[in-house]
Amino acid sequence: MEVMVEHADQSRPSRTLVIERTRARVIARFGEGVVPQPSRATAFRLLEELERRHPLFRLSTKRNRDIAGRPEGPYGKLRPTRPGEYLVMDSTRLDVFAFDPLTLKWVQAELSVGMDWYTRCITGIRVTPVSTKAADVSAVLYQSFRPRPAGRDWPRHAVWPEHGIPRTVLVDVDAAEGPGLASPPLVPETLVVDHGKVYVSEHLTSVCRRMGIPIQPARLRTGRDKGPVERFFRTLREDLLQALPGYKGPDIHSRGERPEDDAFFFLDELEAIIQEWTAVVYHHRPHAGLVDPGLPGLRMSPAKMFEHGVARSGYIEAPRDPDLAFEFLRTKWRTIQHYGVEIDRRRYNGPALNAYRTTKSPYDAPVKNGWPFQTDPDDITRIYFRDPDSRRWHSLVWEHAPSVRMPLSEDALAFARKLASSKYRYPDDRLAVADLLERWNLGLGTTLAERRMALRLSREQAAIELPETDEEVVVSLPSVRKALGTQQPNPEPEEPELPGALETGDDDDADLEDLADEDDFYADALEDV
Repeated sequence: MEVMVEHADQSRPSRTLVIERTRARVIARFGEGVVPQPSRATAFRLLEELERRHPLFRLSTKRNRDIAGRPEGPYGKLRPTRPGEYLVMDSTRLDVFAFDPLTLKWVQAELSVGMDWYTRCITGIRVTPVSTKAADVSAVLYQSFRPRPAGRDWPRHAVWPEHGIPRTVLVDVDAAEGPGLASPPLVPETLVVDHGKVYVSEHLTSVCRRMGIPIQPARLRTGRDKGPVERFFRTLREDLLQALPGYKGPDIHSRGERPEDDAFFFLDELEAIIQEWTAVVYHHRPHAGLVDPGLPGLRMSPAKMFEHGVARSGYIEAPRDPDLAFEFLRTKWRTIQHYGVEIDRRRYNGPALNAYRTTKSPYDAPVKNGWPFQTDPDDITRIYFRDPDSRRWHSLVWEHAPSVRMPLSEDALAFARKLASSKYRYPDDRLAVADLLERWNLGLGTTLAERRMALRLSREQAAIELPETDEEVVVSLPSVRKALGTQQPNPEPEEPELPGALETGDDDDADLEDLADEDDFYADALEDV
């Protein structure tokens, strides 16, 4: 057993190696011939018995390490008493391939979810290519306050009422207007996360600080501290992912010969499939872990548990601020100069800064005389500034934004600067962006870095749907667009159809050719006079 325990964190050995090391250690510790040595068959039988106490050979090495790390005393866990008390968040690599919409090549996808511990309801879902960023995790947390709208063809039982209308107080659920929501809205009181880089980032911690949400980290390499969400990942794989094309199995030993040949779901389609399966199937299937101590024989689904919890503890409405989405963006503290604001060698400016260019900042900022600006790493063409007097949000535009007709990510600009520095002697951001767009138009995603950035740019649905600022509402007016020269040209008017005109068919051209052959009337129509 001593030798078997030593191999808990190492690669799996053979039974013969364990037996030989045990014999050598007994001889070195007690001397030659002092302890009788069992035969080979007896040693193998002893290993079979010890395998039940300390698995080493029959299970995977990862599973053996989890079993070896179990506590010796009784298990303990969090015991939530109401919806929203604990929100568990985690990310995992999906066991199915997806398609790159630009290069049409398979990519690996990661899933980030938020789960209410009391009800097991999934409050946020985000599928990203290759690696998850702090902005994606913040978007999942934002979905708890502002759930996404439900699909148009979803069954009625899978659609949640609009925010602020619990399902149990409605006399007629079908009488509620609007498409409804894909998940229940709730206010998380405590966030339970692991020690992943994106979950301990300054972005997420600052968002939780602004929203008043404390963070409770799980113990290192202790997956059972987030047991409900880990079990959801397994249920998702066994009930949905393994039935999809491109399924590659949970490990390399379960992988097919070429599963990437069957991958044809784009990332947004895969996210929509997981969202619909969660709303239609998972939320309305009885869960073995959802038990009320007062009614131990009643098996409830996450949706029923949510109604049960609301009836017991009441309903806490999420903030109704229409500009709540800006609070979930990353905050950058910068000084306001005469030319605007500079963030990562990018200059932003706008009329909202005119009153504060020479004013001392009222904030206790980490930067001297610093002001907070909200930035979106997936779209760096603009940043957002909140007027401290009027408390209204304004957008500041990047000086090179007019040359970019699409959202530009932070990674894409950094990669464009790297390309331009190797090609030009004195590159600038405008030249770098133009060269990058030209490169993408010729051969999109030729390298892994380009493909990852192009994937994030090609997402049809943004991570967080930001509301319009005052500047965007004004610019969208037709008179303002005409004055700025951005009015779209009027399309050419179509010729009105004359009454009584004969409809032409597919054989009209053939009739004209027959007439030309008969009279030879058009034979010299194009000859020079």
